[in-house]
Amino acid sequence: MAIEFNLITIGGGSAAFAAAIKAAELGATVAIVEEGVIGGTCLNKGCIPTKNLLRAGEIYYGSGKHDFAGINLKSKRLNFSALIEQKDKLVKELRKSKYLDILKSNPAIKFIKGRAEFLSDKEVKVGKDILKAEKFIIATGASPSILPIDGLDKVEYLTSTEALDLKKLPKSMLILGGRFVALEFAQMYNHFGTKVAVLQRSQTIIPDDEEEISIALQKFLTDEGIKIVTGVKILSVKEEGGIKIVTCEIGGKKKNFKAESLLMATGRSPNTSGLGLEKIGVKLNDKGAIIVDDEMRTSAPNIWAAGDVTGEPMLVTVAAHQGAVAAQNATDDCCHRKADLSVVPHAIFTHPQVASVGFKEKEAIEKGYKVKTRVLDFHLVPKAAVIRDMMGLIKMIVEDGTDIILGVHILSPEAGDIIHEATLSVKNKMTIHEIIDIIHVYPTLSESIKIVAQSFLKDVSRLSCCAE
Repeated sequence: MAIEFNLITIGGGSAAFAAAIKAAELGATVAIVEEGVIGGTCLNKGCIPTKNLLRAGEIYYGSGKHDFAGINLKSKRLNFSALIEQKDKLVKELRKSKYLDILKSNPAIKFIKGRAEFLSDKEVKVGKDILKAEKFIIATGASPSILPIDGLDKVEYLTSTEALDLKKLPKSMLILGGRFVALEFAQMYNHFGTKVAVLQRSQTIIPDDEEEISIALQKFLTDEGIKIVTGVKILSVKEEGGIKIVTCEIGGKKKNFKAESLLMATGRSPNTSGLGLEKIGVKLNDKGAIIVDDEMRTSAPNIWAAGDVTGEPMLVTVAAHQGAVAAQNATDDCCHRKADLSVVPHAIFTHPQVASVGFKEKEAIEKGYKVKTRVLDFHLVPKAAVIRDMMGLIKMIVEDGTDIILGVHILSPEAGDIIHEATLSVKNKMTIHEIIDIIHVYPTLSESIKIVAQSFLKDVSRLSCCAE
């Protein structure tokens, strides 16, 4: 006998849980079907464990490297396996409080362990059971992409998943890729003492961010000892005596790089295989992501999708928002709620951090805006001097004539926290004058947004503290 629900979500991460919670609030009975560990990428293999270990690395690395006179901290031994154990404990605690306890407190949501495969647009098979529903939401996430490199099938390599679970610290590591995953792991392991080299295909790291930020971040990471090579074409990989050897072409010349460990940080691919989507007419794009409209509807009636399985931007915040939108539309056909991704901030949690919202300069120009920009060095932010951490800059893009803020891009300590004032500014089409008119707490790093706004009107190096 089939088990019936109003709504079934396939996947057990942020998008699926946000969808299930929203649907249950609207009176639906919901099933969450997940074949892996509950909590999805962010909790188990992404945001939470990486940021935990990044912070540990900052403390360990920074204990003997600081700019405060009169403090002499002796370097202490690193117990790497203990760090991994505390990371695992944190993940387990959050899995319970943010996921398992939610299920216990909400009887309208039933968790079903197993792999779902569509039999029709009204039923899925999970093991020996048949589950039926009028509506479905696909939220199966994404997994690390592996490039087709000659010899890679004969080499033991890491993805971000395995790199979070190493029990022994590698002496050296090669990282293929130059975006946020590659750089966060590069700095994390460099801080712990691993000799790290990053090999990036494009001519810059984080090529989707502003050039000024990319250049500055590369300098900071290089100054810490991370070797960064750009414009790299990977030719082949092999392993000899436990050492990984990557053969590349750089500027027309071949070069070999060697290390104990090899980390593939070359993007993520949507998890769509094995779901039986071809049976129900769910269409995919050329990157394998499920095609959805702004209501998160797929090409199949009664089927919605949300989160990383729908492609970029692959952010947990976006996934949760899309899940809630999909559930509301699936549960309440009259609402036609649309996912608003017009203003989405993102961050890279290196030190200094990168955070961005709104248009980049080139994008704004391509959209037809006449723009003016300012770049403020963090040497001009008093709080940065106070905490002896002035690595960074902030770039603001403004529409010429209206002075409306179109984009803000930050490289600084705690940029991921600072960016929210900028997000509100861009979302609400605020002008630089409105930002300047806000009284900020002094001294704070977020004051940098006010100072860069002031720099459009005057030389901020000649202002006293808090002056307008």
